[in-house]
Amino acid sequence: MMSMFELQNEKSEQISRIMKYEDMMRLAQQLLEANGLSEEEMEMLQALCGMLEAYYGSEEWKLDFAADEAGLIPQDIPRGVLSEDGLYNLLEQFKESEL
Repeated sequence: MMSMFELQNEKSEQISRIMKYEDMMRLAQQLLEANGLSEEEMEMLQALCGMLEAYYGSEEWKLDFAADEAGLIPQDIPRGVLSEDGLYNLLEQFKESEL
């Protein structure tokens, strides 16, 4: 059985992870919407989408999604990355962009 400290630490790690991927998703969206990306920006977008796709198919995403559905993630935390449609649409938009 986990101690209260371990439970709090696990929840803190989960929130940090969600926030990290949320930031990545927002940056990827901004890059996708920008015109005339530099080679460096295209590489960044490819890397971001690769990491987001790996997260979306991971056990961590499923646990984060379930925690959000159960109301365990604070309401003031941006959670677009846990939106099935939002992340899926971003990844599809990236694939269609042919970058």
